[in-house]
Amino acid sequence: MISAITHILRLARAGYVFAREGVFGFADPSAMPPQAQFAVRMARLIERRGAASSGKLSRALTRLGPTYVKLGQFLATRPDVVGVAMARDLENLQDRLPPFPQAQAEAVVADAFGKPVAQVFASFGEPVAAASIAQVHRAEIEKDGVRKTVAVKVLRPNVGGRFRRDLGDFMFAARQMEAVSAEARRLRPIEIVDTLARSVAMEMDLRLEAAALSEMAENTRDDPDFRVPTVDWDRTSHHVLTMEWIDGIALNDRAKLEAAQIDLPDLGRKVIQNFLRHALRDGFFHADMHPGNLFVDDSGRLVAVDFGIMGRLGPKERRFLAEILLGFITRDYRRVAEVHFEAGYVPAHHSVENFAQAIRAIGEPIHNRAADEISMAKLLSLLLEVTGLFDMRTRPELIMLQKTMVVVEGVARGFDPKLDIWTTADPVVREWIARNLGPVGQIEGVVHGAGDLGKVLAGLPTIAARSVAVLNQFDAMTRDGLVLSPETVEAIGKAEAKRNRWQTLALWVIALTFLGILWTIRQ
Repeated sequence: MISAITHILRLARAGYVFAREGVFGFADPSAMPPQAQFAVRMARLIERRGAASSGKLSRALTRLGPTYVKLGQFLATRPDVVGVAMARDLENLQDRLPPFPQAQAEAVVADAFGKPVAQVFASFGEPVAAASIAQVHRAEIEKDGVRKTVAVKVLRPNVGGRFRRDLGDFMFAARQMEAVSAEARRLRPIEIVDTLARSVAMEMDLRLEAAALSEMAENTRDDPDFRVPTVDWDRTSHHVLTMEWIDGIALNDRAKLEAAQIDLPDLGRKVIQNFLRHALRDGFFHADMHPGNLFVDDSGRLVAVDFGIMGRLGPKERRFLAEILLGFITRDYRRVAEVHFEAGYVPAHHSVENFAQAIRAIGEPIHNRAADEISMAKLLSLLLEVTGLFDMRTRPELIMLQKTMVVVEGVARGFDPKLDIWTTADPVVREWIARNLGPVGQIEGVVHGAGDLGKVLAGLPTIAARSVAVLNQFDAMTRDGLVLSPETVEAIGKAEAKRNRWQTLALWVIALTFLGILWTIRQ
């Protein structure tokens, strides 16, 4: 009970901030039921002057603190959930906070390694960047009398408690929304909060970011034009990550790129091809590839930093991506439709022919445009929009891929506005298909399938024994009945009555807080 009241009060405060910043201005009351129209009108009465300008949702989330900033950044990757207008508003949300004091950072380092900072680093400078979870310092280490510059990422003190509290509020709201809305159940807000919580938990253990760096370093060790910083594992812990300092030119510094006579169109092609190669070949990609996280080193290679947000695609998702891209390139819309059904993304009761017709409506306009006007990211966005008409449940990994592709395309076309995305992507896609869907891939698939079959056969005795035990228990239940004591029945009744009272109150508060946003999702 106390927990429910606490969630409600904190969510009500968030709703007040949203209302003051004009967030409910996104809502179209005409598309709402009377109760929701009333809630939105009441919320709009307390808008502050000037709240109608752009960036209203970003401002509200920034006011509410770092967890809400993370939520906004995550929802910017989910236009299927918050709508295109909100997603665009959130794209400008910056995860930038004032740095915490140098003394606190040094205390975190000393506590992490059990000795003073001076014994860990030869020098430890002031912070050069600060965000909601951690900040970065420039430092030096000394080995064999030689000093080397490193980047040291330090976790904010006591950041975990604030995130746990706010994420608990988000989960409470998600459960109430799924309880009352079929559309919310399709969009799966509980899964969204779960994904956000896992992402934040991983970001708050810097050893996991170090592991992501290490994994991508292995994946790309033979790539001629991409690399990542090396990790100093001896100076890395739960709260501290030490890695190579990158002296390259950031991709958001165009003046320096031009002064260094970097081939900008070629740089744009490298960004696109490396991203697709990581997604298709490795199934593991950097999901925050904005220009500030990408550098060009002295040898012309791309160097990525900040591995707090990563995306993964399993074999099924990679095959899905490769085949639909190739299907659109070759105008084989039926094959694109079949791939959706084969992957189990679209329920079998729908018509493949009707789905192929819907996909044709997306693909044909592409072939009537110049190559530099075609956006692969927009195509995937339209595809995910159309699949909603055919009951395709949201695929978070594909949405993250699509959103990252929007950023990657933007970076690439910033260097070459006439960039032909399809021609650039074609060799990477065809190489993956030839390798994985050609003869070699088919043979490997058979071998892998035989291994899986062997595991199943080896486990049959255990499965049989468990089945017999379950059948015996079921037989006993059907013979003797499942009996609950009067005390148990009474306790269940009281608990259910209490739950219903608080759920009703929670639903009204959350309706006032979020319903205006929820009803704009599919407009």
